[in-house]
Amino acid sequence: MPEFLRANRREAIAVAVLLFLLTVYLSTHPRGMSTYVMTIWANQCLILALAAAAQFFAVIVRGIDLSVGAVMALTNTIASHVMGGEGISLLGGAALVLAAGVACGLLNGALVVFARIQPIVVTLATASIFVGLALILRPTPGGVINYDLADAMTLDVLGIPTALLITAAVIGLFWIPLRRTGLGLGLYAIGSSEQAAFQSGIQVPLVRMISFGLGGLFAGLAGLYFSFVTTTGDAGIAANFTLNSIAAVVLGGVALRGGVGSLIGAIAGAFILKTIGALMFFSGLPPLAQPFVEGLVLAAAIAIGGADVLRVRNRLEVFAR
Repeated sequence: MPEFLRANRREAIAVAVLLFLLTVYLSTHPRGMSTYVMTIWANQCLILALAAAAQFFAVIVRGIDLSVGAVMALTNTIASHVMGGEGISLLGGAALVLAAGVACGLLNGALVVFARIQPIVVTLATASIFVGLALILRPTPGGVINYDLADAMTLDVLGIPTALLITAAVIGLFWIPLRRTGLGLGLYAIGSSEQAAFQSGIQVPLVRMISFGLGGLFAGLAGLYFSFVTTTGDAGIAANFTLNSIAAVVLGGVALRGGVGSLIGAIAGAFILKTIGALMFFSGLPPLAQPFVEGLVLAAAIAIGGADVLRVRNRLEVFAR
């Protein structure tokens, strides 16, 4: 166990901080640890967690995605048009929403890989395009989401918030298997040293494209889940989620230099950030002070993460886990 914790110290620290903050939050909440409180908290956390997962797949290959919030806005507005039906139409609508997210991610990846433009420049440009499309689809907030499906995705199962079950499924059914595959190792290899990854036989362009495609998929999932929580479409959500997704991955121990961190850490960082916000709400802190406090938390996380990266001699240490 000590070796496991040492090998996964970033995730362990993030989870420990989350559990501490959650304990404080539940102890200060007027309704305590109830299914209702946990469900509301988990729903808000999962939206940002999915956005952080999208950001993670860009950061892990030494990039950054400033279009995460824009893809969320676009897929959210698409969902508000196609997720109001019943039966098979809902499956088709969900597939369309996620396909749109993947297409956005692949567009970003293609411009980065084939046009050789820096990710920050590419995603800044495409973000404007995606937000523009979202505004065309939904100039003002509105639309309809199937309420039965929304309830099923945002309430609870036997007292356990559905959002937590979805989080566990993402980690257990997707991330844990992925990180042991050639693709998972390739993501870390490119983030650690693109040249070394190429020399070791990894198809760098393909893996980078898949990475941005996965980022688009998770941004689409975030936009879809936002639709379930709000039962509406809103093109104005982009900026807030883009910045917070970056903050979340840093809080979760993902190095902005690439090659270090995990999806578990990014998700934990998102839960931490949302829990801090909830704590400030019930602490009586003025709402206008919340961005200031969140900024301090982010600055501290970046400083600690940067110092830790400088101590890592070989960022391929992740392969030893």
